[in-house]
Amino acid sequence: MKLLICVILAYLIGSFPTAYIIAKVFFHKNIFEYGSGNVGTTNAYRVLGKVAGTVVLVIDILKGTLGALMPVFFGLNRHLILFVGICAVIGHCYSIFLKFRGGKAVATSAGILLAYNPLLFVICFIVLASIVYITSMVSVASLTTVLFFTIATLFLHDWILTAVAAIVTVIIYYRHIPNIKRLLKGQENLVPIGLRYKKQQREAQEKTHK
Repeated sequence: MKLLICVILAYLIGSFPTAYIIAKVFFHKNIFEYGSGNVGTTNAYRVLGKVAGTVVLVIDILKGTLGALMPVFFGLNRHLILFVGICAVIGHCYSIFLKFRGGKAVATSAGILLAYNPLLFVICFIVLASIVYITSMVSVASLTTVLFFTIATLFLHDWILTAVAAIVTVIIYYRHIPNIKRLLKGQENLVPIGLRYKKQQREAQEKTHK
């Protein structure tokens, strides 16, 4: 019974539509109608700006952390953090508050890792941030980091973590299929941060001055 309650609570916490609410309340926008039409962190950065995007990122990570920690709060086995955390990820991807639409699961998945292994979370976050800074593409950073994370778990000899990492990787890659198609065509959108974005802006200014 406790486990069922944990699962339901984790799903509902994950379902909290952070970007949608912030866009509606503070910007009077329906985020589904702007940018990529996604309610995740990346589109929040594009549509709402760096400050709002960062707020969305932090809250979406904490959704995963809080959802994953439900078994701890109810005195259940620590390894259940991982499986209950997946319910928060599913809630983020298929929110009951958004007619089962949602984001792409990266930030909320990171929240599970923060709850279970904070050190590995920090390492993965550094990898993700570095790739975003170089490429200005969150999709590339997300897809690369989740693979790095899954491979890294093999060295920890924690097979439950590896199994959950594999499940999360499948979910994230599935949710990123449109991004993968754009990447293959060289048409992926950039976020307004990082070296590649700055280079693109400089090139655009140079063309304007010619």
